[in-house]
Amino acid sequence: MLINQLKTFVLLAILSGIILTIGGFLGGKAGLTIALILALAINFFSYFYSDKMVLMVYRAKPLEKSKAPEIHKIVENISKKAGIPKPKIYLVPSETPNAFATGRNPKNAVVAVTQGILKLLNKKELEGVLAHEIGHVKNRDILISTIAATMATVIMYTASMARFAAIFGGMRDDNGNSNILQILVLAIVAPIAAMLIQFAISRSREFMADETSARLTKEPKNLANALLKLQEYSKRIPLRFGNQSTAHLFIVNPFTGRQMMNIFSTHPSTEQRVERLNSLKV
Repeated sequence: MLINQLKTFVLLAILSGIILTIGGFLGGKAGLTIALILALAINFFSYFYSDKMVLMVYRAKPLEKSKAPEIHKIVENISKKAGIPKPKIYLVPSETPNAFATGRNPKNAVVAVTQGILKLLNKKELEGVLAHEIGHVKNRDILISTIAATMATVIMYTASMARFAAIFGGMRDDNGNSNILQILVLAIVAPIAAMLIQFAISRSREFMADETSARLTKEPKNLANALLKLQEYSKRIPLRFGNQSTAHLFIVNPFTGRQMMNIFSTHPSTEQRVERLNSLKV
């Protein structure tokens, strides 16, 4: 728990530093002051409200127990095995088969599933996926992942503003000088740095959650089969709404097909994950 808290602090510090750097270049001391206030506000908002923002972005609504008793039973049973409170369950109105977890701690956790995943997977495969998401909750990954998504989104928008202002010569330092080239470089590098931080965190945590799922269900092959199905169908039916900076929250990338290079992949390859799952002895 202490290690995850330290990782959260380091993540916030790095992403806040990127925001402050952009602010300093945007408007000198005044821009730095505004950026500092913005960074503090974002940190506060991210800790308490980023989960609600993610659910709103994906139009997720509570999934009533009366409408999906089997899903609630699976989540309840796995949560007991994991030794955590049962997370709330939300439904995302999309045919793209996928799932994610969010919330700042196990007491405030949410597991969200799409309409598509409920249609695609059988009960055992769905159990493996839900155990993976509960693994994120148990391992306390969800706060870090959600904060990363929120702050990376802000950095990307701020960097876009920097590029726009540089084009029209609107950036001046305290002496009234403008360095458009320097600003443009920063505006390009900042969002890439934010994405790389997200991806580095995300990849290792996916492996950990896969392993947690295998140990909770005692049937790693069910999750392996589910991942293969999800990967294939995500290519056919990529998610049409949402924000790509939140892709790392999902069990597989819901925007598959839009990415250009593996270095910018939010997840380890499905082949790697399946190979690891099939080699586990539980």
